[in-house]
Amino acid sequence: MHLPSINELIDTILEKDPAARSRLEVVLCYPGFQAFVIHQIANELWRNEFFTLGRFVSHIGRVLTGIEIHPGATIGRRVFIDHGMGVVIGETAMIGDDCVIYQGVTLGAGAAARMGALSRGKKRHPTLGKGVIVGSNAEVQGDIELGDNTRIASGSILLKSVPANSVVVGVPGRVIYQDGHRVDEDVPADIEAEAIKSLKQSIENLEDQFDQLQQQIKDPEKNQFKEQSSLSPSSDGQPSTQRTRVNTDPVDVFLNGAGI
Repeated sequence: MHLPSINELIDTILEKDPAARSRLEVVLCYPGFQAFVIHQIANELWRNEFFTLGRFVSHIGRVLTGIEIHPGATIGRRVFIDHGMGVVIGETAMIGDDCVIYQGVTLGAGAAARMGALSRGKKRHPTLGKGVIVGSNAEVQGDIELGDNTRIASGSILLKSVPANSVVVGVPGRVIYQDGHRVDEDVPADIEAEAIKSLKQSIENLEDQFDQLQQQIKDPEKNQFKEQSSLSPSSDGQPSTQRTRVNTDPVDVFLNGAGI
C-alpha cells in the first residue's frame, strides 16, 4: 500500500469537495477513498498472480462501497471517485492522474465484451488521460483513448477516442468544444434529438392550424379569403407560422452543451 498516494488522495478530496471537512471524515465516510485503498491491495495481489484472491478482495470492496474496480485496472494518483455508487471500472482500463469520476460511470469493454474468452488478455477498456472528468451515468466503452483534460457530460455514451481538452456530450458522444473553441465540423446525428425536434415542429404546425380554425369559426366571412392562403404550405413545404416563436430551440441549446 502506497501511503504517499493515499495522503495525496485525502488532500485532493479535501480540496475538490466542499462537503469534506476533515481527514478523518474522508477516511471513514468517502467510498471513493475506501475503494481506492482496497483496489491498491487487490491490484498488488493481481500483479503477483494471486488472481482469485485479488478478485475476492475487489469483490469485498464492491460490497462495502458500491464501486466495482477490477483488480487488473490501472489507476493513477489523486483519482477522485465522487459519491461512486454504481461505478464500474474494467480489467484493462487505465486512468491517469487527477481524474474525477462521478456516480454511475462505466468504463466498459463495449463490443469486445461480446467476444467472451476470445478477448481475454487483450486491451478492451478505455484509457483516460490526466485530468479527465467523467460525469454521472456516462458510458465510456471499448479500447479508446480520452486525451488529457477531457470532460464527458453526464449521461453521454462515448464509443470513440477524443483528443485532449475536449468537451463531449450526447448519445453517441461527440466533441462540441476543443481547446475552448466550438467545433463546427459535421458531427454524427443525434437520433433522439432529431426525433424531438421533429415532434416539436409538428406540434407547432398543429397549433398554428388550430389558431386559424378558431379564427374562422369566430368570423367565417372575414376569414373565408384567408383560409386558402393561411393553411397553404410555405416555401419549405410546412404551414406558415402564425404564433410568435422563441428563436432559440431548446433542443439545440442542450446539444450545444448547456448544463455541462
